[in-house]
Amino acid sequence: MAHDLGFWTLQALNALQLSMLLFLLSIGLTVIFGLMHFVNLAHGSLYALGAYFAASLTAVGGYWMGFFLAPVVVAGIGILLYSGLIKRMRKSGPMAQVLVTFGLIFAMLDLTRIFWGDLALAIEVPALLDGRLAFLGVEYPTYRLFIIVMGLAIFGALAFVLGRTQIGAMIRAGVDNDAMAACLGINVERLFFMVFCFGCALAGLAGAVAAPLLSVTPDMGLQILIPTLIVIVIGGLGSLKGAVAGSLIYGFVQTFGAVLAPQLASVLIYALLAAVLVIKPVGLFPAKG
Repeated sequence: MAHDLGFWTLQALNALQLSMLLFLLSIGLTVIFGLMHFVNLAHGSLYALGAYFAASLTAVGGYWMGFFLAPVVVAGIGILLYSGLIKRMRKSGPMAQVLVTFGLIFAMLDLTRIFWGDLALAIEVPALLDGRLAFLGVEYPTYRLFIIVMGLAIFGALAFVLGRTQIGAMIRAGVDNDAMAACLGINVERLFFMVFCFGCALAGLAGAVAAPLLSVTPDMGLQILIPTLIVIVIGGLGSLKGAVAGSLIYGFVQTFGAVLAPQLASVLIYALLAAVLVIKPVGLFPAKG
């Protein structure tokens, strides 16, 4: 096994696929943290809702209907959350934010059980992405390659928007110093709202693309929350580079740790997290603010 190049290529692709899924979740949450200074622990619940809405829409109009509409529906829920709760809690301090959003987790968990029940739902991979493709000497599921390509494409698009456009400059300014950005005429409140809704949409998209790989269950949001927070802490708050770096580190450590040291796999990522917190508490690539 140690000399089997195909085996290691397969593990690298698995690690990359996990990393891209975590990136879709972490980029929205880390920018919300960095720009709004808001601790939204309910972000994982939006991911679970994305998976459920995708499953329901797929049953009506096929996979692609769920893929495109689930993020829109979750963004709509984000608008309701922002208007009814998040906006009022922004100045309440981190402890109040943690308590309220932690309560939201269980409220949304019970809502999913009321509407969809406790039984796990499944989504079939669309015919266009079914099967396997030969890639780097191994046959790999086409749908997992699709997730990798989509994650890289979204990373490229976000890098362009944040680095080359006016709205990207406004977001960076708000992350660095929101008070100064407001003095320069930037509507920081509207910027907060846009970023929050976009982060919610990405969480819904992550749930939609994860649904064919995982069982859609009410607690899937809780299961993904801790890995997402680890990614953010390792990478650094408010940073696109930090989100992708933290996602890649988590994906590769988790995947190769399970292969090389299965007895220690669950400990390795926490040991790495502790090392980062000791050596560089702000994360590897934090935003300036």
